[in-house]
Amino acid sequence: MSFHKQKTINKNIQFKGVGLHSGKFANVIIKPAQPNNGIVFVRKDLDTNNIIYPHVNNVSSAMLCTTISNEFGVKVSTIEHLMGAFYGLGIDNAFVEIDNEEVPILDGSAKIFVEEILSVGIKISNVPVKVIRINKSIEYNEGPKSISIKPSKINLEIDFEIKYSNKLISNQRNSLKVYEDDLEDTFNSRTFCLYEDVEKLRAMGFAKGGSLENALVIKDDKLLNKDGLRNKKEFVNHKILDCMGDLFLSGYKIIGQVKCSQGGHKLTNDLLRKVFQNKENYSIVEINEKNVPHALIYRQNLKSIA
Repeated sequence: MSFHKQKTINKNIQFKGVGLHSGKFANVIIKPAQPNNGIVFVRKDLDTNNIIYPHVNNVSSAMLCTTISNEFGVKVSTIEHLMGAFYGLGIDNAFVEIDNEEVPILDGSAKIFVEEILSVGIKISNVPVKVIRINKSIEYNEGPKSISIKPSKINLEIDFEIKYSNKLISNQRNSLKVYEDDLEDTFNSRTFCLYEDVEKLRAMGFAKGGSLENALVIKDDKLLNKDGLRNKKEFVNHKILDCMGDLFLSGYKIIGQVKCSQGGHKLTNDLLRKVFQNKENYSIVEINEKNVPHALIYRQNLKSIA
């Protein structure tokens, strides 16, 4: 697939399902969009002030999921799996119409989003893609949690580790090159939680729509889901999926090396905000090469536009 031209989907895609945290049912229609449109969410249950842009500055909450809001307080939550699917498949432009406040959780991963996008096909434009190139190393720490990003010549590399006292999850670490590696395990990896945390989450107003159909649940050292894990590193791979989706709130694909330990939505959001605090930290560049294999495009000359 050509990663150096902007892309959208060929035709409309429809989804429906329950929101993981709100427990509310929602219908979603993803529509093609023109180049330079970006990803745009539209709350179709509202007549006015219903457009929301998935950008780091519009993140109103990063507790357990990523929620974006507009200036009128209209919000859409749990966007990270869909945004991760867009990122990994190279979708730059799309309208996401939704009739409630939370994107359906579906099976807890990006698997269904990816399958449906691939089923309708991807439309490649003649307009060069724009990316963010990281110029300086940036770190953000919060107690034992840490995340950093530093320059890379050719890719977005994500190195992620998790540490749990639970014996089944334990410590896991994985790394990938987003524009070169096979992302199937990342797309297919489901959200997870500990059994003892379920009631606590619901008391806090979260996980109202959670079930074994859309989340991995671990009790003691056993997985309650009868179908088992989809891959050996499903827990950390889901965190990488979340990270990909949250990084797309930069507004563009990124060329850089991300390293994260015990992080989540908030840490990734805080890192992006720190990057954008100083324009010297990054450049927005346009890839203007033709017919370049996707694994090599970032080795080519980049035209600076900001």
